[in-house]
Amino acid sequence: MGIEYAKNGSVVTITMNRIESMNALDPSAMLDLRDALLRFDGDDELRVAILTGAGERAFCAGADLKKTLPAKPYVSGMFDRNIDEKHPLYIRNISLPRLGIGKPVIAAVNGVAVGGGMELALNADICICSPNARFGLTEPRVGSIPAVSGIQRLLQSLPRSTAMRLLLTGEIIDADSAHAYGIVSEVVADEPLLRRAQAIASDIAANAPLAVRAIKYLSQKALDLPVKEALEIEELVWGHLHASEDRIEGRKAFAEKRKPRFKGC
Repeated sequence: MGIEYAKNGSVVTITMNRIESMNALDPSAMLDLRDALLRFDGDDELRVAILTGAGERAFCAGADLKKTLPAKPYVSGMFDRNIDEKHPLYIRNISLPRLGIGKPVIAAVNGVAVGGGMELALNADICICSPNARFGLTEPRVGSIPAVSGIQRLLQSLPRSTAMRLLLTGEIIDADSAHAYGIVSEVVADEPLLRRAQAIASDIAANAPLAVRAIKYLSQKALDLPVKEALEIEELVWGHLHASEDRIEGRKAFAEKRKPRFKGC
């Protein structure tokens, strides 16, 4: 079925549904996933996206190896802006950093997340998983490398020795290990995974939209800039929000002991 897109109020659930291949993505499905993420980012009614896989076995088993053989030389498309399913750089279509998604994305990992599937999880803003989840950047086992920010994300998140062991061996780790390493923020064992993801998404969606987007923007800057420069940008963004209607509304609501009514302005 490909990629499913289900809105529920201000939250959308995007489901990778290719159960027959453990939700592995061929270039066409990657293009559909890109379109779904961009659709979410451009919808003013939506505030949070949940990314998950269909079924109980897999979140995403990465690229569909049977359908991702080289079609033409890489260099011929290196500088292209438009990447279709026949393009040698089809992986750009599932790169959240390249897509520039400005709203929070929650990965609800419901099983195997290897290769590009783990990279999708690593690039989400929040990652939670079920107890049967498995994670691994297995690309070296099939003659490739993680090329959707997986190397950078692991080296930013884990001690170098641990990150390099996972990268060089292609080792697959279980949910508890992923939690211990900080790859996931929680292992959800006492309730359905999507229910917990929806609860987190609802908490985020209840906050001021501009503040949420500003926090995501600043978190990305924190990865790229020295602390001093990142702090300067943080103060500038705070200044832009200082007199916003939502910031004023938040203070009024606190004083009046009621829930704020944020408008995103």
